[in-house]
Amino acid sequence: MMRIAVRVLPLVFALGPAFAQMTIEQAVQDAATKYPAVRASLEQVSAAAAAINLARTAWLPKADFDAQLNRATHNNIFGLLLPSGGAIPGISGPVLGTNSLASVWGSAAGVMVEWEPFDFGLRKANVAIAEAGRNRAGAQVAVTRLEAAAAAAEGFLTLLAAQQTVTAAEAGVERARVLNEVVGALVKSELRPGAEGSRTRAELALAETRLSQAQQAVEVARAALGQVLGVPPAQISVLAGKLLDLPAESAALPEQAPAAHPAALAQKEAVAEVQAREKALDRSWYPHFNLESAAFARGTGIQADGATGGAASGLGPNIQNWAIGLNVTFPAFDLPSIKAKKEIEHYRERAEQARYEQVLQDLNGGLARARAVLDGARRVARNTPIQWEAARDTERQATARYRSGLGNIVEVAEAQRLATQAEIDDALARLSVWHALLGLAVAQGDLAGFVQLTR
Repeated sequence: MMRIAVRVLPLVFALGPAFAQMTIEQAVQDAATKYPAVRASLEQVSAAAAAINLARTAWLPKADFDAQLNRATHNNIFGLLLPSGGAIPGISGPVLGTNSLASVWGSAAGVMVEWEPFDFGLRKANVAIAEAGRNRAGAQVAVTRLEAAAAAAEGFLTLLAAQQTVTAAEAGVERARVLNEVVGALVKSELRPGAEGSRTRAELALAETRLSQAQQAVEVARAALGQVLGVPPAQISVLAGKLLDLPAESAALPEQAPAAHPAALAQKEAVAEVQAREKALDRSWYPHFNLESAAFARGTGIQADGATGGAASGLGPNIQNWAIGLNVTFPAFDLPSIKAKKEIEHYRERAEQARYEQVLQDLNGGLARARAVLDGARRVARNTPIQWEAARDTERQATARYRSGLGNIVEVAEAQRLATQAEIDDALARLSVWHALLGLAVAQGDLAGFVQLTR
């Protein structure tokens, strides 16, 4: 006995998480916070926020430090050298008229500080671009949360519907089993023909097949929900709560305009981002003013008269200088390219604006469809209890007629199948109303009202 307990206990603990039931509210919350796509969207928001900090650094002064030590020849010549790729180093000092391979030490150290005191709003416009990107990424997070939460709620309702189908199919199997036993006894007593026994066995096999298919649908639905929630399917057990009851006719969701839908807000931010880039381009064709200050020192192993010092002469910078000034640059010939860029952004803005209008149009259409689906689901749900009650009465009457010898096995089999299907339809009709309410909540862009109704 002790050996059996030792073997069973680990199994019980291993299966423990599978019995932890979750509500649809918990499923929605978990999906909205833990779904990988949501986490990816949040990281994109963080990256966009860091881009704002990067844009703000443009107001800070720049400081470059430099130091070098070299050993080189000291020949220098007159003449012009056009700017090149940097393969030819520059040289300063008087022309000594020498062409020698003798070398001396040279050294230099310095610092250059630059700061742009005003820029006609260009830096502020660049920060606005980064902020618009952050806002668009943040709006996309809401879209991703809605999609993940809707997928979790959809999977939850699908799993409940599959479980209700299994319950009805099990009842159908039980009815078919009882009928098969009764008919089998009558056939064995030679009170009924053997064909009726074959028919009831076939009906039992058909009911068992439908039960197996329903059980398969449960496992598929559980796996789909586990994929959304990121948990093993074996650990998922759903708690129906109010979802098996028909929502009250007065149950309604808060009205929300399509413009407030997360998808519409995200597209609106996309339009704003393009507009921010246009404003930055408007401030690009202006002069750039830079305050510059430099302090530096140089050392050389050769003098102006061509005399060289000792072996260590020039190793340390010993001649100091400083400078301060204002540098003005103007990109005079950048205007055509700036105009071309503005034209590109102008058409991009029009494209994003058209997409925004398309989003609103799609959302309005989706709302209309969702309301129509909800109205139809409520009408069906009001009718299925009548269908279920009539089917049960038909099954009872057919069974009674058969036992009294007034009916045949075909009537009973048909009545049992009708009763099983009516029970399934009744259970699914109530869930269909909840499913339609979920669709309406998704179309409005907010599941809070739907979750509130399930509590």
